[in-house]
Amino acid sequence: MNQSLLSTPSGTLKIPYFCTTREIACDCLPKLSLILPTYNEAGNIKDIIEILSQLLDQYIPERYEIIIVDDNSPDYTWKLALELTSNYPQLHVMRRVEEKGLSTAVIRGWQVAQGEILGVIDADLQHPPEVLEKLLEEMERGADLAVASRHVEGGGVSEWSILRRVLSRGAQILGLIILPEVISRLSDPMSGYFMVRRNAIACKTLSPVGYKILIEVAARGCISWIAEVGYVFRERQDGESKVTWKQYIEYIQHLLGLRLSISARFIKFSLVGLTGVVVDMGFLYLLSDKIGPELPLTRSKIIAAELAVINNFLWNDCWTFGDISRRQPEKRQRLKRLIKFNLICLAGLVLNVFFLNMFVRIFNYNKYIANLLAIILVTLWNFWFNLKLSWRVTEID
Repeated sequence: MNQSLLSTPSGTLKIPYFCTTREIACDCLPKLSLILPTYNEAGNIKDIIEILSQLLDQYIPERYEIIIVDDNSPDYTWKLALELTSNYPQLHVMRRVEEKGLSTAVIRGWQVAQGEILGVIDADLQHPPEVLEKLLEEMERGADLAVASRHVEGGGVSEWSILRRVLSRGAQILGLIILPEVISRLSDPMSGYFMVRRNAIACKTLSPVGYKILIEVAARGCISWIAEVGYVFRERQDGESKVTWKQYIEYIQHLLGLRLSISARFIKFSLVGLTGVVVDMGFLYLLSDKIGPELPLTRSKIIAAELAVINNFLWNDCWTFGDISRRQPEKRQRLKRLIKFNLICLAGLVLNVFFLNMFVRIFNYNKYIANLLAIILVTLWNFWFNLKLSWRVTEID
């Protein structure tokens, strides 16, 4: 069997920390694994492989791999690509028969990839290959995600119609309305040309819809630093464009799915927060009222809040983020999560104490109503930062 023909993974769409389906010596592991999802690209495949190989041989010689993931093209793109592997040792081919779709093709390619950096580029020559060097430079500077964008300095489109320009911008505005916390970080959320650090998306269950995967990566991955590089989108030299109205509909479906996914976890986080409110309110009453030691308001609030934090952590660790916690069950890992949770909540506590005193001393609110308002104001803060920092898989022990 040709060693360059890769078997297609099945099951859940998760990227492993280390690929176990291919045996490669550790000192030969590539730095970059670049995926080219293809369907009926026989007219372009030879040219794109030659161009990419020459470019990467100059920049990171022998430290890369190119993986063609073909959806069993009627024009035998996969077969033509496989014939090229004798001349290009860094080239591998996957022929998918049971599945179809660009987004899942990219993920299946990443699942068998060996690189610490995972990339994707179209095979139709609409993405200028020379931009790869700039993307790699951003990754080497420490970016978690480097995106080739048409909407930053140096970017643009060549011969798009007014309708297509309007649809592209309209899609971005719609994304800002439905999923602002993700789309606001990307100038070109519809880009299909980017690189991501493997450990930023490893062990995340991905559920892409349609042809675009960047939003899925940005939404579900642990992405702190996003870098963008301008590029000019080219017109196809061979073959037909695959852009259809269906893709815009799928884009909207994807946004709504991500919104519901994030919202469902937030609802759990908020319900846990309600138990924390009971703990917080109860101890604030016991500590600051006449039936207790009548401690000063601020001191009572700090003690009550810390007890509520411990309560919330235990519930969130078991329920809200239980799917993540179960992958890191060791006591040391749980302690790390508790410390992170405490630090994030400490920042929220500072805000909480500030608002509590402001509502009581400036606006003369009842201290219990003031405390409830303060808790509501910092809930979003706590959820977002804990999602990105406390419950994230960062290592395998």
